[in-house]
Amino acid sequence: MKKTSYMIIAMMLMFALTACGQDKTAEGNTNANGEAGQGAEEVTLKVGASPVPHAELLEFVKPMLKEQGVNLEVMEFNDYVQPNTQLYEKNIDANFFQHTPYLEQFNKDKGYDLVNVAGVHIEPFGAYSKKITKIDELKEGAKVVIPNDPSNGGRALALMAENGLLTLKDGVGVNGTVADITENPKKLEITEVEAATLPRVLGEVDLALINTNYALEADLVPTKDALFIEGKDSPYVNILVSRPDNKDSEAIQKLAAVLRSPEVKKFIEEKYKGAIVAAF
Repeated sequence: MKKTSYMIIAMMLMFALTACGQDKTAEGNTNANGEAGQGAEEVTLKVGASPVPHAELLEFVKPMLKEQGVNLEVMEFNDYVQPNTQLYEKNIDANFFQHTPYLEQFNKDKGYDLVNVAGVHIEPFGAYSKKITKIDELKEGAKVVIPNDPSNGGRALALMAENGLLTLKDGVGVNGTVADITENPKKLEITEVEAATLPRVLGEVDLALINTNYALEADLVPTKDALFIEGKDSPYVNILVSRPDNKDSEAIQKLAAVLRSPEVKKFIEEKYKGAIVAAF
């Protein structure tokens, strides 16, 4: 009788140990895209971003993603080249710093195939000066700096044309270059420089056309400090970008969803007060 009892107890222990082993295996499982299954360990998502406002928005959604099993690592970049290069080389999983025209031009120039996952916000582009307080004060021969990348350079020239500082060839729109200027009544000296350096040379020139993310980093308030600025209907929506191989992964889609959530829209409205505008 005792022998039979011992056998039953031994069998029960074996079943218990087998079940525990199966549970532990399930906890460590991930699918082919590196996504965690039920009860799996947290998935880490590395995203490159400009410090302001992109990294700030990502930091805001971190807790929301944490609750969904995604550990978000934000890697800050201070230029417009490395975030795309690092993404293409698979050192990061996604990036958040650019608008569609820039991405399309970058892909064309580099032969990349990075893709738009979701539009998040618009950063109205503005003109700033430390030497004048209104555009009528801009003198003949004034020094003006604009971004040297084609998409933002063309955008700056179009904004200047819209505000009567110059005239561009018919039909070029935001794709214009300095060579497309047909009229420059004030004989403005227009120089193209790297976008990130624009705030740093602001004191050395008469007018600088600056991307809003760099303006915010330099403690400029676009809605207050810009002499003129794009309207809220700007087509330059800032987007979350990834690669074709991971754009549909569960972690990327979770990030896209929280970046377009009511909580983020409220955060944008309260923190940036019109300097950036939600695009959803």
